[in-house]
Amino acid sequence: MTVTSPVATLPDTPRRARAVPGLLALAVGGFTIGTTEFVTMGVLPQIAEGLHRTEPQAAHGITAYALGVVVGVPILAILGAKLPRRGLLLALMGAYAAFNLLTAIAPNYGLFVAARFLDGLPHGAYFGIASLAAAALVDPARRGRAIASVMLGLSVANLVGVPAATWMGQHLGWRTTYLACAVLAALAVALISAFVPATPAAGQSSGRAEARMFFTRGQVWLTIAAGSIGLGGVFAIYSYIATTVTGVAGLTASAVPLFLLAFGLGLTVGTWAGGELAAWSVYRSLLFGAIGTTLAMLAFWFAAPHGWWALPVVFVFAGLGSIVVTNLQLRLMDVAGDAVTLGAAMNHASLNVGNALGAWAGGVVIAAGFGYRAPALIATGLAIVGVLIIALSGALSRTR
Repeated sequence: MTVTSPVATLPDTPRRARAVPGLLALAVGGFTIGTTEFVTMGVLPQIAEGLHRTEPQAAHGITAYALGVVVGVPILAILGAKLPRRGLLLALMGAYAAFNLLTAIAPNYGLFVAARFLDGLPHGAYFGIASLAAAALVDPARRGRAIASVMLGLSVANLVGVPAATWMGQHLGWRTTYLACAVLAALAVALISAFVPATPAAGQSSGRAEARMFFTRGQVWLTIAAGSIGLGGVFAIYSYIATTVTGVAGLTASAVPLFLLAFGLGLTVGTWAGGELAAWSVYRSLLFGAIGTTLAMLAFWFAAPHGWWALPVVFVFAGLGSIVVTNLQLRLMDVAGDAVTLGAAMNHASLNVGNALGAWAGGVVIAAGFGYRAPALIATGLAIVGVLIIALSGALSRTR
């Protein structure tokens, strides 16, 4: 099913001339957000020690960030529906820099959690507006690849930014990781200002009209649920990956950045593959990717106690999960109708519901004494529910 979203496009000559640097600038913003969001998992033991908390308690910072995304997406997308996109992107990334800095200087646990919540607010709205801006830079036929290029910034963050920031946090203190992310956000502001052309918001509808149109569609809710529940399993595993590597796999702390690197490499390959597969079929790519992710999560439960054998499994489930993320983005934009701003942004809200759900569910089984291997089984169960929701969505689409 292919539905062309009513995105604003630029004249052909400026579009061709500025597409590459513009997409690169948008991807740097994605790189910044990806590094910030996922580095918390890599330095979670250091955060817990520095704030004198347990790891499940420190993981509340992960949950708070995710909840910030969920709260921020509808509010900022609705308020910003009629604002110029470049200006909104600059404001969102500027706020991201400020809240990263606040995290870096947070003197106690309470302010740390509050700063993580605030830092999550611009996340989903940025990716939603950036996806629309990217689609406006290219021909409609290349829409999937343009959006994938923005998501690629997030994937490359897990390939390069997160391992590097984790190493920095292990050797220079966890606060330096968030300080570095604030600097990256400032760089993204400069690049977006220089290379992303000014484009108006799409359409004439108000933010409230978009919200009514968007949230009354059954397929919208099914797609959101598929991301929120199905991909919650990724975060159930990844939130506690550092201690799983050292405590279950029996490897040293120096192995943690390598596992984060494998995760990032999987995301990068999966994002590219997801963009290519979207040209074949968004729905089929989504369904088969979700089934594969479920099997890979179960495989991680078996592989986790066997040291380095768990490394390729992390790569596989990250890659398959990234295929799902890219095609969830496109499907949500397709089923959103004219509510393109919310359609582009709400995918990230749904994924961060999954982030919060996964981190919380993994923490529950760990706190209950089942160990750091148990979140993989929770992850598998969540992923199975996601597959069933995607199948139901497809069945209803065929029926209609």
